Amino acid sequence: MAPQYAPSLRSRLAPLLCLLQTAFIVIYALYVELDQNVETSGTTFRIFYSEFQDVNVVVFLGFGFLSTFFVRYGFSGSGFNLLVAVIATQWAVILNGFESWYHRGKIRIDLKSLVVAEMYAASALISMGTVLGKTNPVHLVLITLLEVSGFALNGWLLQTFLKVRPLSSITLLHIFGAFFGLTLTWILYRKDSVQRFEKEKSDRKAGLFCILGTVFLWMFWPTFNSVLVDHHAPGRKLAAVYSTYLALAVSAVTAAAVSVLSNPKGKLNPGHMQRCTLAGGVAVGVSMSVIHQPWQAMTIGFAAAVISTLGFRYLKLHMLLAFECHDTCGVLSTHGLPGLLGWLAHLLLQLMDCDDHTTAIRFAVFHICTLLITLSLSLSMGIITGFLLKWNFWRPPQDKKCFDDQAFWEVGKIQTIHPYGYIQ
Repeated sequence: MAPQYAPSLRSRLAPLLCLLQTAFIVIYALYVELDQNVETSGTTFRIFYSEFQDVNVVVFLGFGFLSTFFVRYGFSGSGFNLLVAVIATQWAVILNGFESWYHRGKIRIDLKSLVVAEMYAASALISMGTVLGKTNPVHLVLITLLEVSGFALNGWLLQTFLKVRPLSSITLLHIFGAFFGLTLTWILYRKDSVQRFEKEKSDRKAGLFCILGTVFLWMFWPTFNSVLVDHHAPGRKLAAVYSTYLALAVSAVTAAAVSVLSNPKGKLNPGHMQRCTLAGGVAVGVSMSVIHQPWQAMTIGFAAAVISTLGFRYLKLHMLLAFECHDTCGVLSTHGLPGLLGWLAHLLLQLMDCDDHTTAIRFAVFHICTLLITLSLSLSMGIITGFLLKWNFWRPPQDKKCFDDQAFWEVGKIQTIHPYGYIQ
């Protein structure tokens, strides 16, 4: 019989967070400085700052509300999203600043470095979606540190050995985060996953908050895809915005159609509308540098929505039964498959633009190597992280306490705020 209460994390979570944040403060005090050489009143700064705020909306509001679709896991879904995002951002700034530290002795922070760090945080949040509800905050902190480290290493390998542009390596965050998370949830598989956990349920209220996250992501995804495109090439930046919007629009319509067709009763599935409507933005984000025509973006959005909706409908269950891989949020269908589709579209569109066969073959080889390195590193890091988290020292929640806020939060029927701040 399972214990009535989940194990306390007082001796695990609090020391880990305090030590980690203290280490960050020391590193920032010794090696990080603010870049003050930018003209703060310029038009370029104002535009980039507004885009920075849009990325904040995606990372904190979009992903946060998207994680609240379980009845008894709303506090944890949104609260742990915030915790993971801020830790990942601080850690990513340090990792991305190694080159600057090596040459100048200091890591410089500007708006662009913060945006890149939040992109890394988005990759960690994607991985978090595969194990949402089945882990505790200590697990999530460790996942964040290792996933961001692996993604930073992946970017360094691609840029150093294959001469991949930084933007192209960052756009692989969907593929890296999805397959890292899938490997992780495969290793952390629980037997109760087959029959669904006792509290793995959703309702109208939770679904409404989740669809709110979808709306935030849908609205600000064009900025998320285009924010790192060179501001000195406004044409390319606008093309990325247009392509993303068109792909998102088409994927929303297509996801609704496929959802109705795949439902025995001919009704819309809330999960499809909450997640598969974003598939076009994911796919175009990986391939936006080679999209030059509206129909190309729309075709990619259509194909991404079809693959994502069918994957969410059928593949998620088969992954659980055949491979013992319990993907809580359907990350494979939302990010993994559309990301691979975007990679394939990038390859095909680039080959269509090549007149020289030698150049085309060379690009194809390097492009395939890029994917193989990304997949290999994401799977390897997922395996390492999974075996680390299987250690009972981290006090994983019992099966009956999975998907339950009460395991980690002060939650009650009558919530009276005490003068000292805690809930009675």
